[in-house]
Amino acid sequence: MDLNKYLGAFKNRSQILEGIKNKIFKKEHIEAEAKKRLDICELCSSFDKKGGGCIVLGTQPCCNECGCSLGIKTRSLASECPLNKWKALMDEDTEERLMMDIENEG
Repeated sequence: MDLNKYLGAFKNRSQILEGIKNKIFKKEHIEAEAKKRLDICELCSSFDKKGGGCIVLGTQPCCNECGCSLGIKTRSLASECPLNKWKALMDEDTEERLMMDIENEG
């Protein structure tokens, strides 16, 4: 496995945690965005359905560019495609403030 993929994952650990949280605690708007992103990924030559390029085995489908699990990465609103096929919708701080505002309203 490419060392750069591991270093990239470590650097983006907060985005990975965000994606894991959003995969466990599903929200309709995040699921809709994840589906749009995954539809784009499935058409890409770097799409790895079998998981040979995954940083963590068994988390396929993955991106061969970065090694990320697409089930997690596509749910992180602060993440973007390494090939610029889709962009981050907000940075992590903005998303955290938004989530706190929503929780405080409820």
